Amino acid sequence: MSESKGTILVVDDTPANVRFLVGTLAENGYTVRPAIDSQSALVGALAEPPDLILLDIQMPNMNGYEVCSQLKAFPTTCHIPVIFISALSEVLDKVKAFGVGGVDYITKPFQVEEVLARVETHLALQHLQKSLLQKNEELAQTNEKLENTLQQLQDKNRELAQTNGELENTLQQLKATQEELIQKEKMAALGQLIAGIAHEINTPLGAIRSSVGNISESLNQTLEQLPVLFQSLSLEQAQDFLALLQRSLQTQLTLSTKEERRAKRALTSQLEAEEIENADILADALVDMKIYDEIDLFLPLLKRPDGSHILEIAYNLSGIQKGTATINTAIDRASKVVFALKTYARYDQSGEMMPANLTEGIDTVLTLYQNQLKQGIEVKKNYAELPPVLCYPDELNQVWTNLIHNALQAMDYRGTLTIEVMQKEQQAYISITDTGAGISEEIKPKIFEPFFTTKSPGEGSGLGLDIAKKIIEKHHGLIQFKSSQGQTTFTVLLPINNSRNPIKLNN
Repeated sequence: MSESKGTILVVDDTPANVRFLVGTLAENGYTVRPAIDSQSALVGALAEPPDLILLDIQMPNMNGYEVCSQLKAFPTTCHIPVIFISALSEVLDKVKAFGVGGVDYITKPFQVEEVLARVETHLALQHLQKSLLQKNEELAQTNEKLENTLQQLQDKNRELAQTNGELENTLQQLKATQEELIQKEKMAALGQLIAGIAHEINTPLGAIRSSVGNISESLNQTLEQLPVLFQSLSLEQAQDFLALLQRSLQTQLTLSTKEERRAKRALTSQLEAEEIENADILADALVDMKIYDEIDLFLPLLKRPDGSHILEIAYNLSGIQKGTATINTAIDRASKVVFALKTYARYDQSGEMMPANLTEGIDTVLTLYQNQLKQGIEVKKNYAELPPVLCYPDELNQVWTNLIHNALQAMDYRGTLTIEVMQKEQQAYISITDTGAGISEEIKPKIFEPFFTTKSPGEGSGLGLDIAKKIIEKHHGLIQFKSSQGQTTFTVLLPINNSRNPIKLNN
């Protein structure tokens, strides 16, 4: 027996309607529970909450509006999507249905395709909302871990303390901003990205944690040994030791693995010629300190009986500087991800157009997808100079998110993603090209239709391109595509000054 696609409570006082809906939904893989009156519907929903409710309006004793109001008053049933079914077709009836908490309205007589499409759509949206809540809980747990880690690093480095505070504040702002996002597609996309974003933040934090541990260990080992070391060295030897350390810290040259092996062999031969013990171990340490040649100045130190110990102390001190450099690199990486996340999550409630840099918005989306891109996607960016475009930046970011996400899925996250931005007369031209399998001819006419999707249930609502098209049209722009085997290009044209004259498709 195949797994049920969801549990649906059908409430209607007409037995024929109940039989029709139960039969239709059961044949399409749903678990269906019938209720022929309001009271049994309330009892059944509270005792065992379903995934979705199909609710008739005209029923004796208690109508559908009252049943829905009571369901929305209980914590266990307030989040269940309710689709009203009724022969009432007046606008006021539909408005009242939405006013008491309904999510959709189906007019009798039923059309099988419409019932199935609406049920599937709202169950998919319900699944996305539950997934987002789970991702938010995971993010909250990750935030707590980040705060603990960042608190420890504050004692090690003042700059880290400031960065930790910014990261914590940004993540708190993200949680507050998520509650204000009213576009379900944007929330769903953000939910899908959270795991990758957390990875992109945790990776530099792991590097910071590791480097701090190495620095702490090196300091504990070295600080106790330094006074004894300098007491045992002559003034000239102490100067040679400082020169050795300064040479390691100032060297910027980085060799390949093959070049490092060659340098180790040369240093080992030179040390053996000077009859210095453990020549191969000392050569390894020198190369790790980025000292590849010209070691004549340091030979008196290395020839001492405790030469290996002296080089070990210098190696530990050099490692502290390397750890600091690693920390700075990790800070830059985490800050870039946090800034992109903060920019993407911002929601402008002013409702006013504003000048914006389109390439910055595209790059913000690419940063958030970095975890998916780095696995097997080559990104080619051809950005020409483009003046600020008068637009709704947050809404356009949703367009770039939908197009880039679709392109990555079309390539199964393996291929080349090419993004081109330029100015054509008074229009901004943006194209996003993938090297996926392409769009079949029979699908092309439906690509912008709402609720149309080729993805598996739960992976897409079929609203992404429909929303993108509406956003572009709201900007008086144009979105179109060309697709062939191995290549698909979506092109967006936007008026730079956003005149009220829509851009027309050239035949």
